[in-house]
Amino acid sequence: MEDLSSKITAGLSRLSEVYKVLLWEQAKKLKLSPIQIQILNFITYHKQELCNVSYLAKEFNVTKPTISDAIRVLVNKKLLIKDFSSEDSRSYTLMLSLKGRAIVNETENFANPIKEQLNNISEEDFNILYKTITRLIYQLNRSGVLTVQRMCFGCKFYKANGEQHYCNLLEKELLDSEIKLDCPEFIETN
Repeated sequence: MEDLSSKITAGLSRLSEVYKVLLWEQAKKLKLSPIQIQILNFITYHKQELCNVSYLAKEFNVTKPTISDAIRVLVNKKLLIKDFSSEDSRSYTLMLSLKGRAIVNETENFANPIKEQLNNISEEDFNILYKTITRLIYQLNRSGVLTVQRMCFGCKFYKANGEQHYCNLLEKELLDSEIKLDCPEFIETN
């Protein structure tokens, strides 16, 4: 008989496929690739210093040439703007153009079919699911499988006391449901 962890892994694989299918459908409508949509969405919600080729390659676990190619297309389509304002003239960060912002507005809800199904789960199960997902992501990061994470557990502002979470930046206790997967104030612990 198959063990439960194998069944959960298979289930997560299926959910990943659903996400990919939804992303591909959205990409085809807009004549973009899924990685191009992901880059546009990432740039929308993250600090500009994270919006460069090196960081994006790490974020999406692809090579720098793959990211560079995607960026070249997005710049040519006038969806992204390269900002060369650093001291190194070869280095740049990326910003969305107005046209890029319009595309992001069209793509933001591509995962709604998944969200709609999550609304059918009881609040207790929903909270347990979120707690499990946050722990799994953190453990995969710590074991080196997931290279980038900006969640509370790895942040210098986070403090745990048993099962209780505390954010020193916000100066408040956090519920499991308040643990952020992608905090804009994240600073990695040393």
